[in-house]
Amino acid sequence: MEKRYKPITSLNLQNIPQLSSLSKEDRFAMQVVSSVLPFRSNNYVVDELIDWSNIPDDPIFRLTFPQREMLSNRHFRQMADSILREDPKAERLHVANQIRMELNPHPAGQIDQNMPWFEGQKLTGIQHKYRETVLFFPSQGQTCHAYCTFCFRWPQFVGLEGLKFAANESGKLVEYLQAHPQVTDVLFTGGDPMIMKSSLLAAYLEPILEARIPHLRTIRIGSKSLGFWPYKFTSDPDAEQTLSLFRKVRDSGLNLSFMAHFSHPRELGTSAVRAAANRILETGAQIRTQSPIMRHINNKARIWSDMWRKQVDMGMIPYYMFIARDTGAQHYFALPLVECWKIFQQAYSGVSGICRTVRGPSMSTGPGKVQILGVSEVAGERAMALRFLQARCASWVQRPFFARYDPHAIWLSDLKPAFGASKFFFEESLREKPDRPYFSQSPIHLPRHLPSVN
Repeated sequence: MEKRYKPITSLNLQNIPQLSSLSKEDRFAMQVVSSVLPFRSNNYVVDELIDWSNIPDDPIFRLTFPQREMLSNRHFRQMADSILREDPKAERLHVANQIRMELNPHPAGQIDQNMPWFEGQKLTGIQHKYRETVLFFPSQGQTCHAYCTFCFRWPQFVGLEGLKFAANESGKLVEYLQAHPQVTDVLFTGGDPMIMKSSLLAAYLEPILEARIPHLRTIRIGSKSLGFWPYKFTSDPDAEQTLSLFRKVRDSGLNLSFMAHFSHPRELGTSAVRAAANRILETGAQIRTQSPIMRHINNKARIWSDMWRKQVDMGMIPYYMFIARDTGAQHYFALPLVECWKIFQQAYSGVSGICRTVRGPSMSTGPGKVQILGVSEVAGERAMALRFLQARCASWVQRPFFARYDPHAIWLSDLKPAFGASKFFFEESLREKPDRPYFSQSPIHLPRHLPSVN
């Protein structure tokens, strides 16, 4: 039976009957926070995922609904005062945007370092940070079925001028890929590309397939749709067309990796998500899973080990545990790096090798993806061992380095080099040439023709 998608936004937030148990103050706090940080949910999340007998502590509730503490006291008062004064809409938006600009809206050089120039034009719908992988932002895919409250891409959803990544067509992407033989992977991202109708997604994908770019090996689609609207692949009007498009990608000889975001085992527990995952896998696509580790949501080892086991049982591949990025409501969700590592280590040691495809905990920083390997004592000094899983400069990948032990640090910028060093090895390169396209170094060579999967 078809289930109709019903969005819930800040405009109809107060009409949700399940919220009637909250105090007037709590409901007002939701209004304040959702005036700054984006809010969107839907009837599947509300009716099938949230345990309303356990709010506000329910993890899916905190994952999707605004909480008072997601804004600092100063920012909360600023926005609340504007609402209580009944400021005109334009003035209220001005207050919200002032607050937003103080929340580090685009961390890790996404605008000034990741967006490439090509043939004299800045490609605002593309990011190219790592040598092998290009990120593509289709303009119609820059929203989601529901928003995660921790989302580091929150500026995509609030209309901040000049801070949104989007491309209206994939022609320039094809030209860019053809000119960069080191690129093997394209990641469709957002927002959520699966918010698009199948015809729109096809309009972006098919030109890439038709171009038969010899060095391109994998199409990735980053999506939360399995967790927040699995009916996209089962009963939505274009479900069959979407799955047919996935098969078309596979039949072209390319790998298709569906990069699914699951933050809690409960998102894996409905019959709808099980059916949707099976249908995607039947197309020949892989499903790889990832999520940040978040206070209030999944900061216990048993949650992660349970989640990885369930994912493997469903034919998925655990891929990444990330760390809360330095943007938005980081102060609400972040855990100390040492604690993140302890949780990962406990969860990892509690599952079989088949689940240990997962990597982490990892920070997506300006220089690259930095993994916390653990805490060691070397020559009488306690230190944190780290390494790059991915980096702007390919030669940094897998290179270990050490930071002074800091039980309070929540991000790379909080760490200091260990053993008397004045800086980390990568800092000098970034300081000397901050705009250098590190991904263009040491191009890789691949076969000119790919085998067909037919």
